[in-house]
Amino acid sequence: MQNANWSSPVAEFILLGLSAHPRLEKTFFVLILLMYLVILLGNGLLIVVTLLDSRLHTPMYFFLGNLSFLDICYTTSSVPLVLDGFLTPRKTISFSACAVQMFLSFATGATECVLLGMMAFDRYVAICNPLRYPVVMSKAAYMPMAVSSWAIGGTASVVHTSLTIQLPFCGNNVINHLACEILAVLKLACTDISISVISMGVTNVIFLGVPVLFISISYVFIITTILRIPSAEGRKKAFSTCSAHFTVVVIFYGTLLFMYRKPKSKDLLGDNKEDLSDKLIPLFYGVVIPMLNPIIYSLRNKDVKAAMRNLTAQKCFTQ
Repeated sequence: MQNANWSSPVAEFILLGLSAHPRLEKTFFVLILLMYLVILLGNGLLIVVTLLDSRLHTPMYFFLGNLSFLDICYTTSSVPLVLDGFLTPRKTISFSACAVQMFLSFATGATECVLLGMMAFDRYVAICNPLRYPVVMSKAAYMPMAVSSWAIGGTASVVHTSLTIQLPFCGNNVINHLACEILAVLKLACTDISISVISMGVTNVIFLGVPVLFISISYVFIITTILRIPSAEGRKKAFSTCSAHFTVVVIFYGTLLFMYRKPKSKDLLGDNKEDLSDKLIPLFYGVVIPMLNPIIYSLRNKDVKAAMRNLTAQKCFTQ
């Protein structure tokens, strides 16, 4: 009987979500729905603008278009399910759908980590080596950089998702979370998950530590170069070209470093006592940050604002 339990597959998972706080569910449904619509509109508009305006056909805006597409993919992989869960009494998701969601959310999150590092390098070359910028950041260079970001993130996600779905769950299928998040699913395993814990720790170093170190070093050189500019107007102009990226990096990595703590291999007392903040912090990361990215880049970037005005004027003129 024990062996049967050990090998019994899990057909679906039950997502507890905010079922312990029913009064919050309707409020969060409205808030998250509005934020999701803003994410689709804001990031979609940025993609359209960077594609249609020839003045934005540069490496920086190519990376920005990729970042906007990533944000749309990331939120779409989880937000519709979260919204449905707020309105459904029994919140279930099939095993295969849970695996797909884990893969998509991890892949897009890891890709964004690498992409932000690529964008930091772009700003470093533009400010510290402006004369070599057209050569270093040619189309033959920045397109493979973006592709490699997606490939690295996708590969890492395949590894972690595969390790997770191969674990035995012994019929334990209640996820104390809003969505299928890898760390939450790992807690359900009825076997030693030390390999998954170690691999997750290595991944945290690769996708958090290495890009943060690279971005930090890049900005040390960037700030040093900017401070050497003799005119105040020149320093202000140089700062404005990287302030939006720096703001996004601080918000993104600040939240991510706080959220992805070391997973607990077994926390039997904590399985059903997860703090509300442990659910809301990933929600903040998954909804608020993708909503802020296009706002930050559009408000702090004269080229994007000018392109949006031109696009609006052309549409009004054609009508």
